Amino acid sequence: MGVDKNKHDFKMFSQFKRFLCKEGTAGYVFAAPFIIGFLGFTIIPILYSLYYSFTNYNLMDQESIIWFENYKRLMMDKRFWKSMGVTLRYVLMSVPLKLAFALFVAVLLTRKTKLQGLYRSLYYVPSLIGGSVAVVLVWKEIFSRQGLVNRLMQLMGLPKISWFGDMKLAAVPLVLMSVWQFGSSMIIFAAGLKQVPDTYYDAAKIDGAGRIKTFFHITIPCISPVILYNLVMQTISAFMVFTQAYVITKGGPNDATNFYALYIYKHAFDYRDMGYASAMSWVMLVVISIITYIIFRTSKYWVFSEADEG
Repeated sequence: MGVDKNKHDFKMFSQFKRFLCKEGTAGYVFAAPFIIGFLGFTIIPILYSLYYSFTNYNLMDQESIIWFENYKRLMMDKRFWKSMGVTLRYVLMSVPLKLAFALFVAVLLTRKTKLQGLYRSLYYVPSLIGGSVAVVLVWKEIFSRQGLVNRLMQLMGLPKISWFGDMKLAAVPLVLMSVWQFGSSMIIFAAGLKQVPDTYYDAAKIDGAGRIKTFFHITIPCISPVILYNLVMQTISAFMVFTQAYVITKGGPNDATNFYALYIYKHAFDYRDMGYASAMSWVMLVVISIITYIIFRTSKYWVFSEADEG
């Protein structure tokens, strides 16, 4: 019996081995964890949120379909429109500043030095830890009434500022924190800068072009595809800002930092209005899609490619 069992096990193993050796099968097996995770944690939740956006689901009771009532409520919700405006202002302030600073640092770090790799690693660290709650709390202390920023202002003879108590200034520390997390964009810019042919710079030098003119007429056009990529990715990321406002300001004062993602969270888990929150999420998806589409459509006027040379 033991011999027969071993033969049976060996036969099953051989069949399984032949199955794996078939063309493409091994690839599906190794990709299975990602596919299962993508379906379970991305596709299925997306479909459920679309369904819940047409219901009055509140996390407690059985939902019932109310069709477009949640979307009608959105159009009449003044806080919804204010959160949309606050988020758009944040995006318009943080994204250009972040990209400009990232490009500036990338230009500095692409200069050939022995410690180039170390410098890049050090500058990338803020992006690795910048989104954590601990760093957000540190940032909150820096801009508090007795924080480092106000102490430096006092040394310069300037009055203290209630950064998180002033509606006009509450978003400024959050924007600066976003700019401080420039590492990922900087690394991508640095990779793009290294791809610019040296012959372009040599030709510009022979023609007598200065550094500023060379930067705007050679460097910027050559890395414009990289700028486009960073612009799209950082715009999408800025629309989803949540942690900073949730930990530091809770959306205050007077909804001055009530960003869209934070407002969705409040409706979903504070007010237990999951159907309404799902509708808000789909509206945000549409808004981000439209803005991304506009960026891509206008890119043909400012993105340079090798094919354009002809």
